[in-house]
Amino acid sequence: MSGSPRAGWSPDIRHSTLALTHDLRKNSVVKYDDAGTRGDESTRRRIFNAIMAQGTATAARLASQLGITPAAVRRHLEALEDDGLITVQPPRRHQAAGRGRPAKLFQITDTGRDQFHQAYGELAAQAIAQLLATVGPDGLDALAKAHFGPIQQQFDAVRASNPSETATDALAQALDDGGYVAEISQLTGGEQLCQHHCPVADVARQYPELCEVETRLIATLLDSHVQRLATIAHGDGVCTTNIPMRPKERIAA
Repeated sequence: MSGSPRAGWSPDIRHSTLALTHDLRKNSVVKYDDAGTRGDESTRRRIFNAIMAQGTATAARLASQLGITPAAVRRHLEALEDDGLITVQPPRRHQAAGRGRPAKLFQITDTGRDQFHQAYGELAAQAIAQLLATVGPDGLDALAKAHFGPIQQQFDAVRASNPSETATDALAQALDDGGYVAEISQLTGGEQLCQHHCPVADVARQYPELCEVETRLIATLLDSHVQRLATIAHGDGVCTTNIPMRPKERIAA
């Protein structure tokens, strides 16, 4: 299985799972197949949403509830399974002991659930707001340092395991391991750190102090003055940090 949704398709993330049961409540349905006017994307989305709304569902049940031919349902289920969005629930003991082969029960995978709106960013922002109201600005600074602590630990581990690794390369690897998709590029008179992803961008948009703590951490680990040029949290396409050539490097050059 590829593990990533097919290009051009995604479930309707604008509705809650309660709204997803709308199609299931219809008393009359009209069967249509792969040539139906709604198209493959719409059909696949309805099947995916129906499974989400029910928890688990068989192909036969989906075909009956959504008014889709069994052949079309099976084809879309195979596509969703290939994309890693659904999986077959292991049969229970009493099912396995019965006569004949039990019908497959399909359920949404964690990858599939990730296609729906997640409220982690909102929850984190609410928690930080409560923290600031209770403790004050020092609480946010402590939280940011705790968040970036694993980056520093990974940086130290990389330097310890490979002493010949440059500090900037070790930092890029530590950030990359932390989900920041980082790389170092050489510039005249220094280097540039590029982070193509920010796992906390949603929260950092409201609390830019997180970016400030990250910048200070970069400067501390590299033992150098650095200049943050752009951040994803502020609407830029990538986080970029300019790292000027340090005195020892000038001498070596």
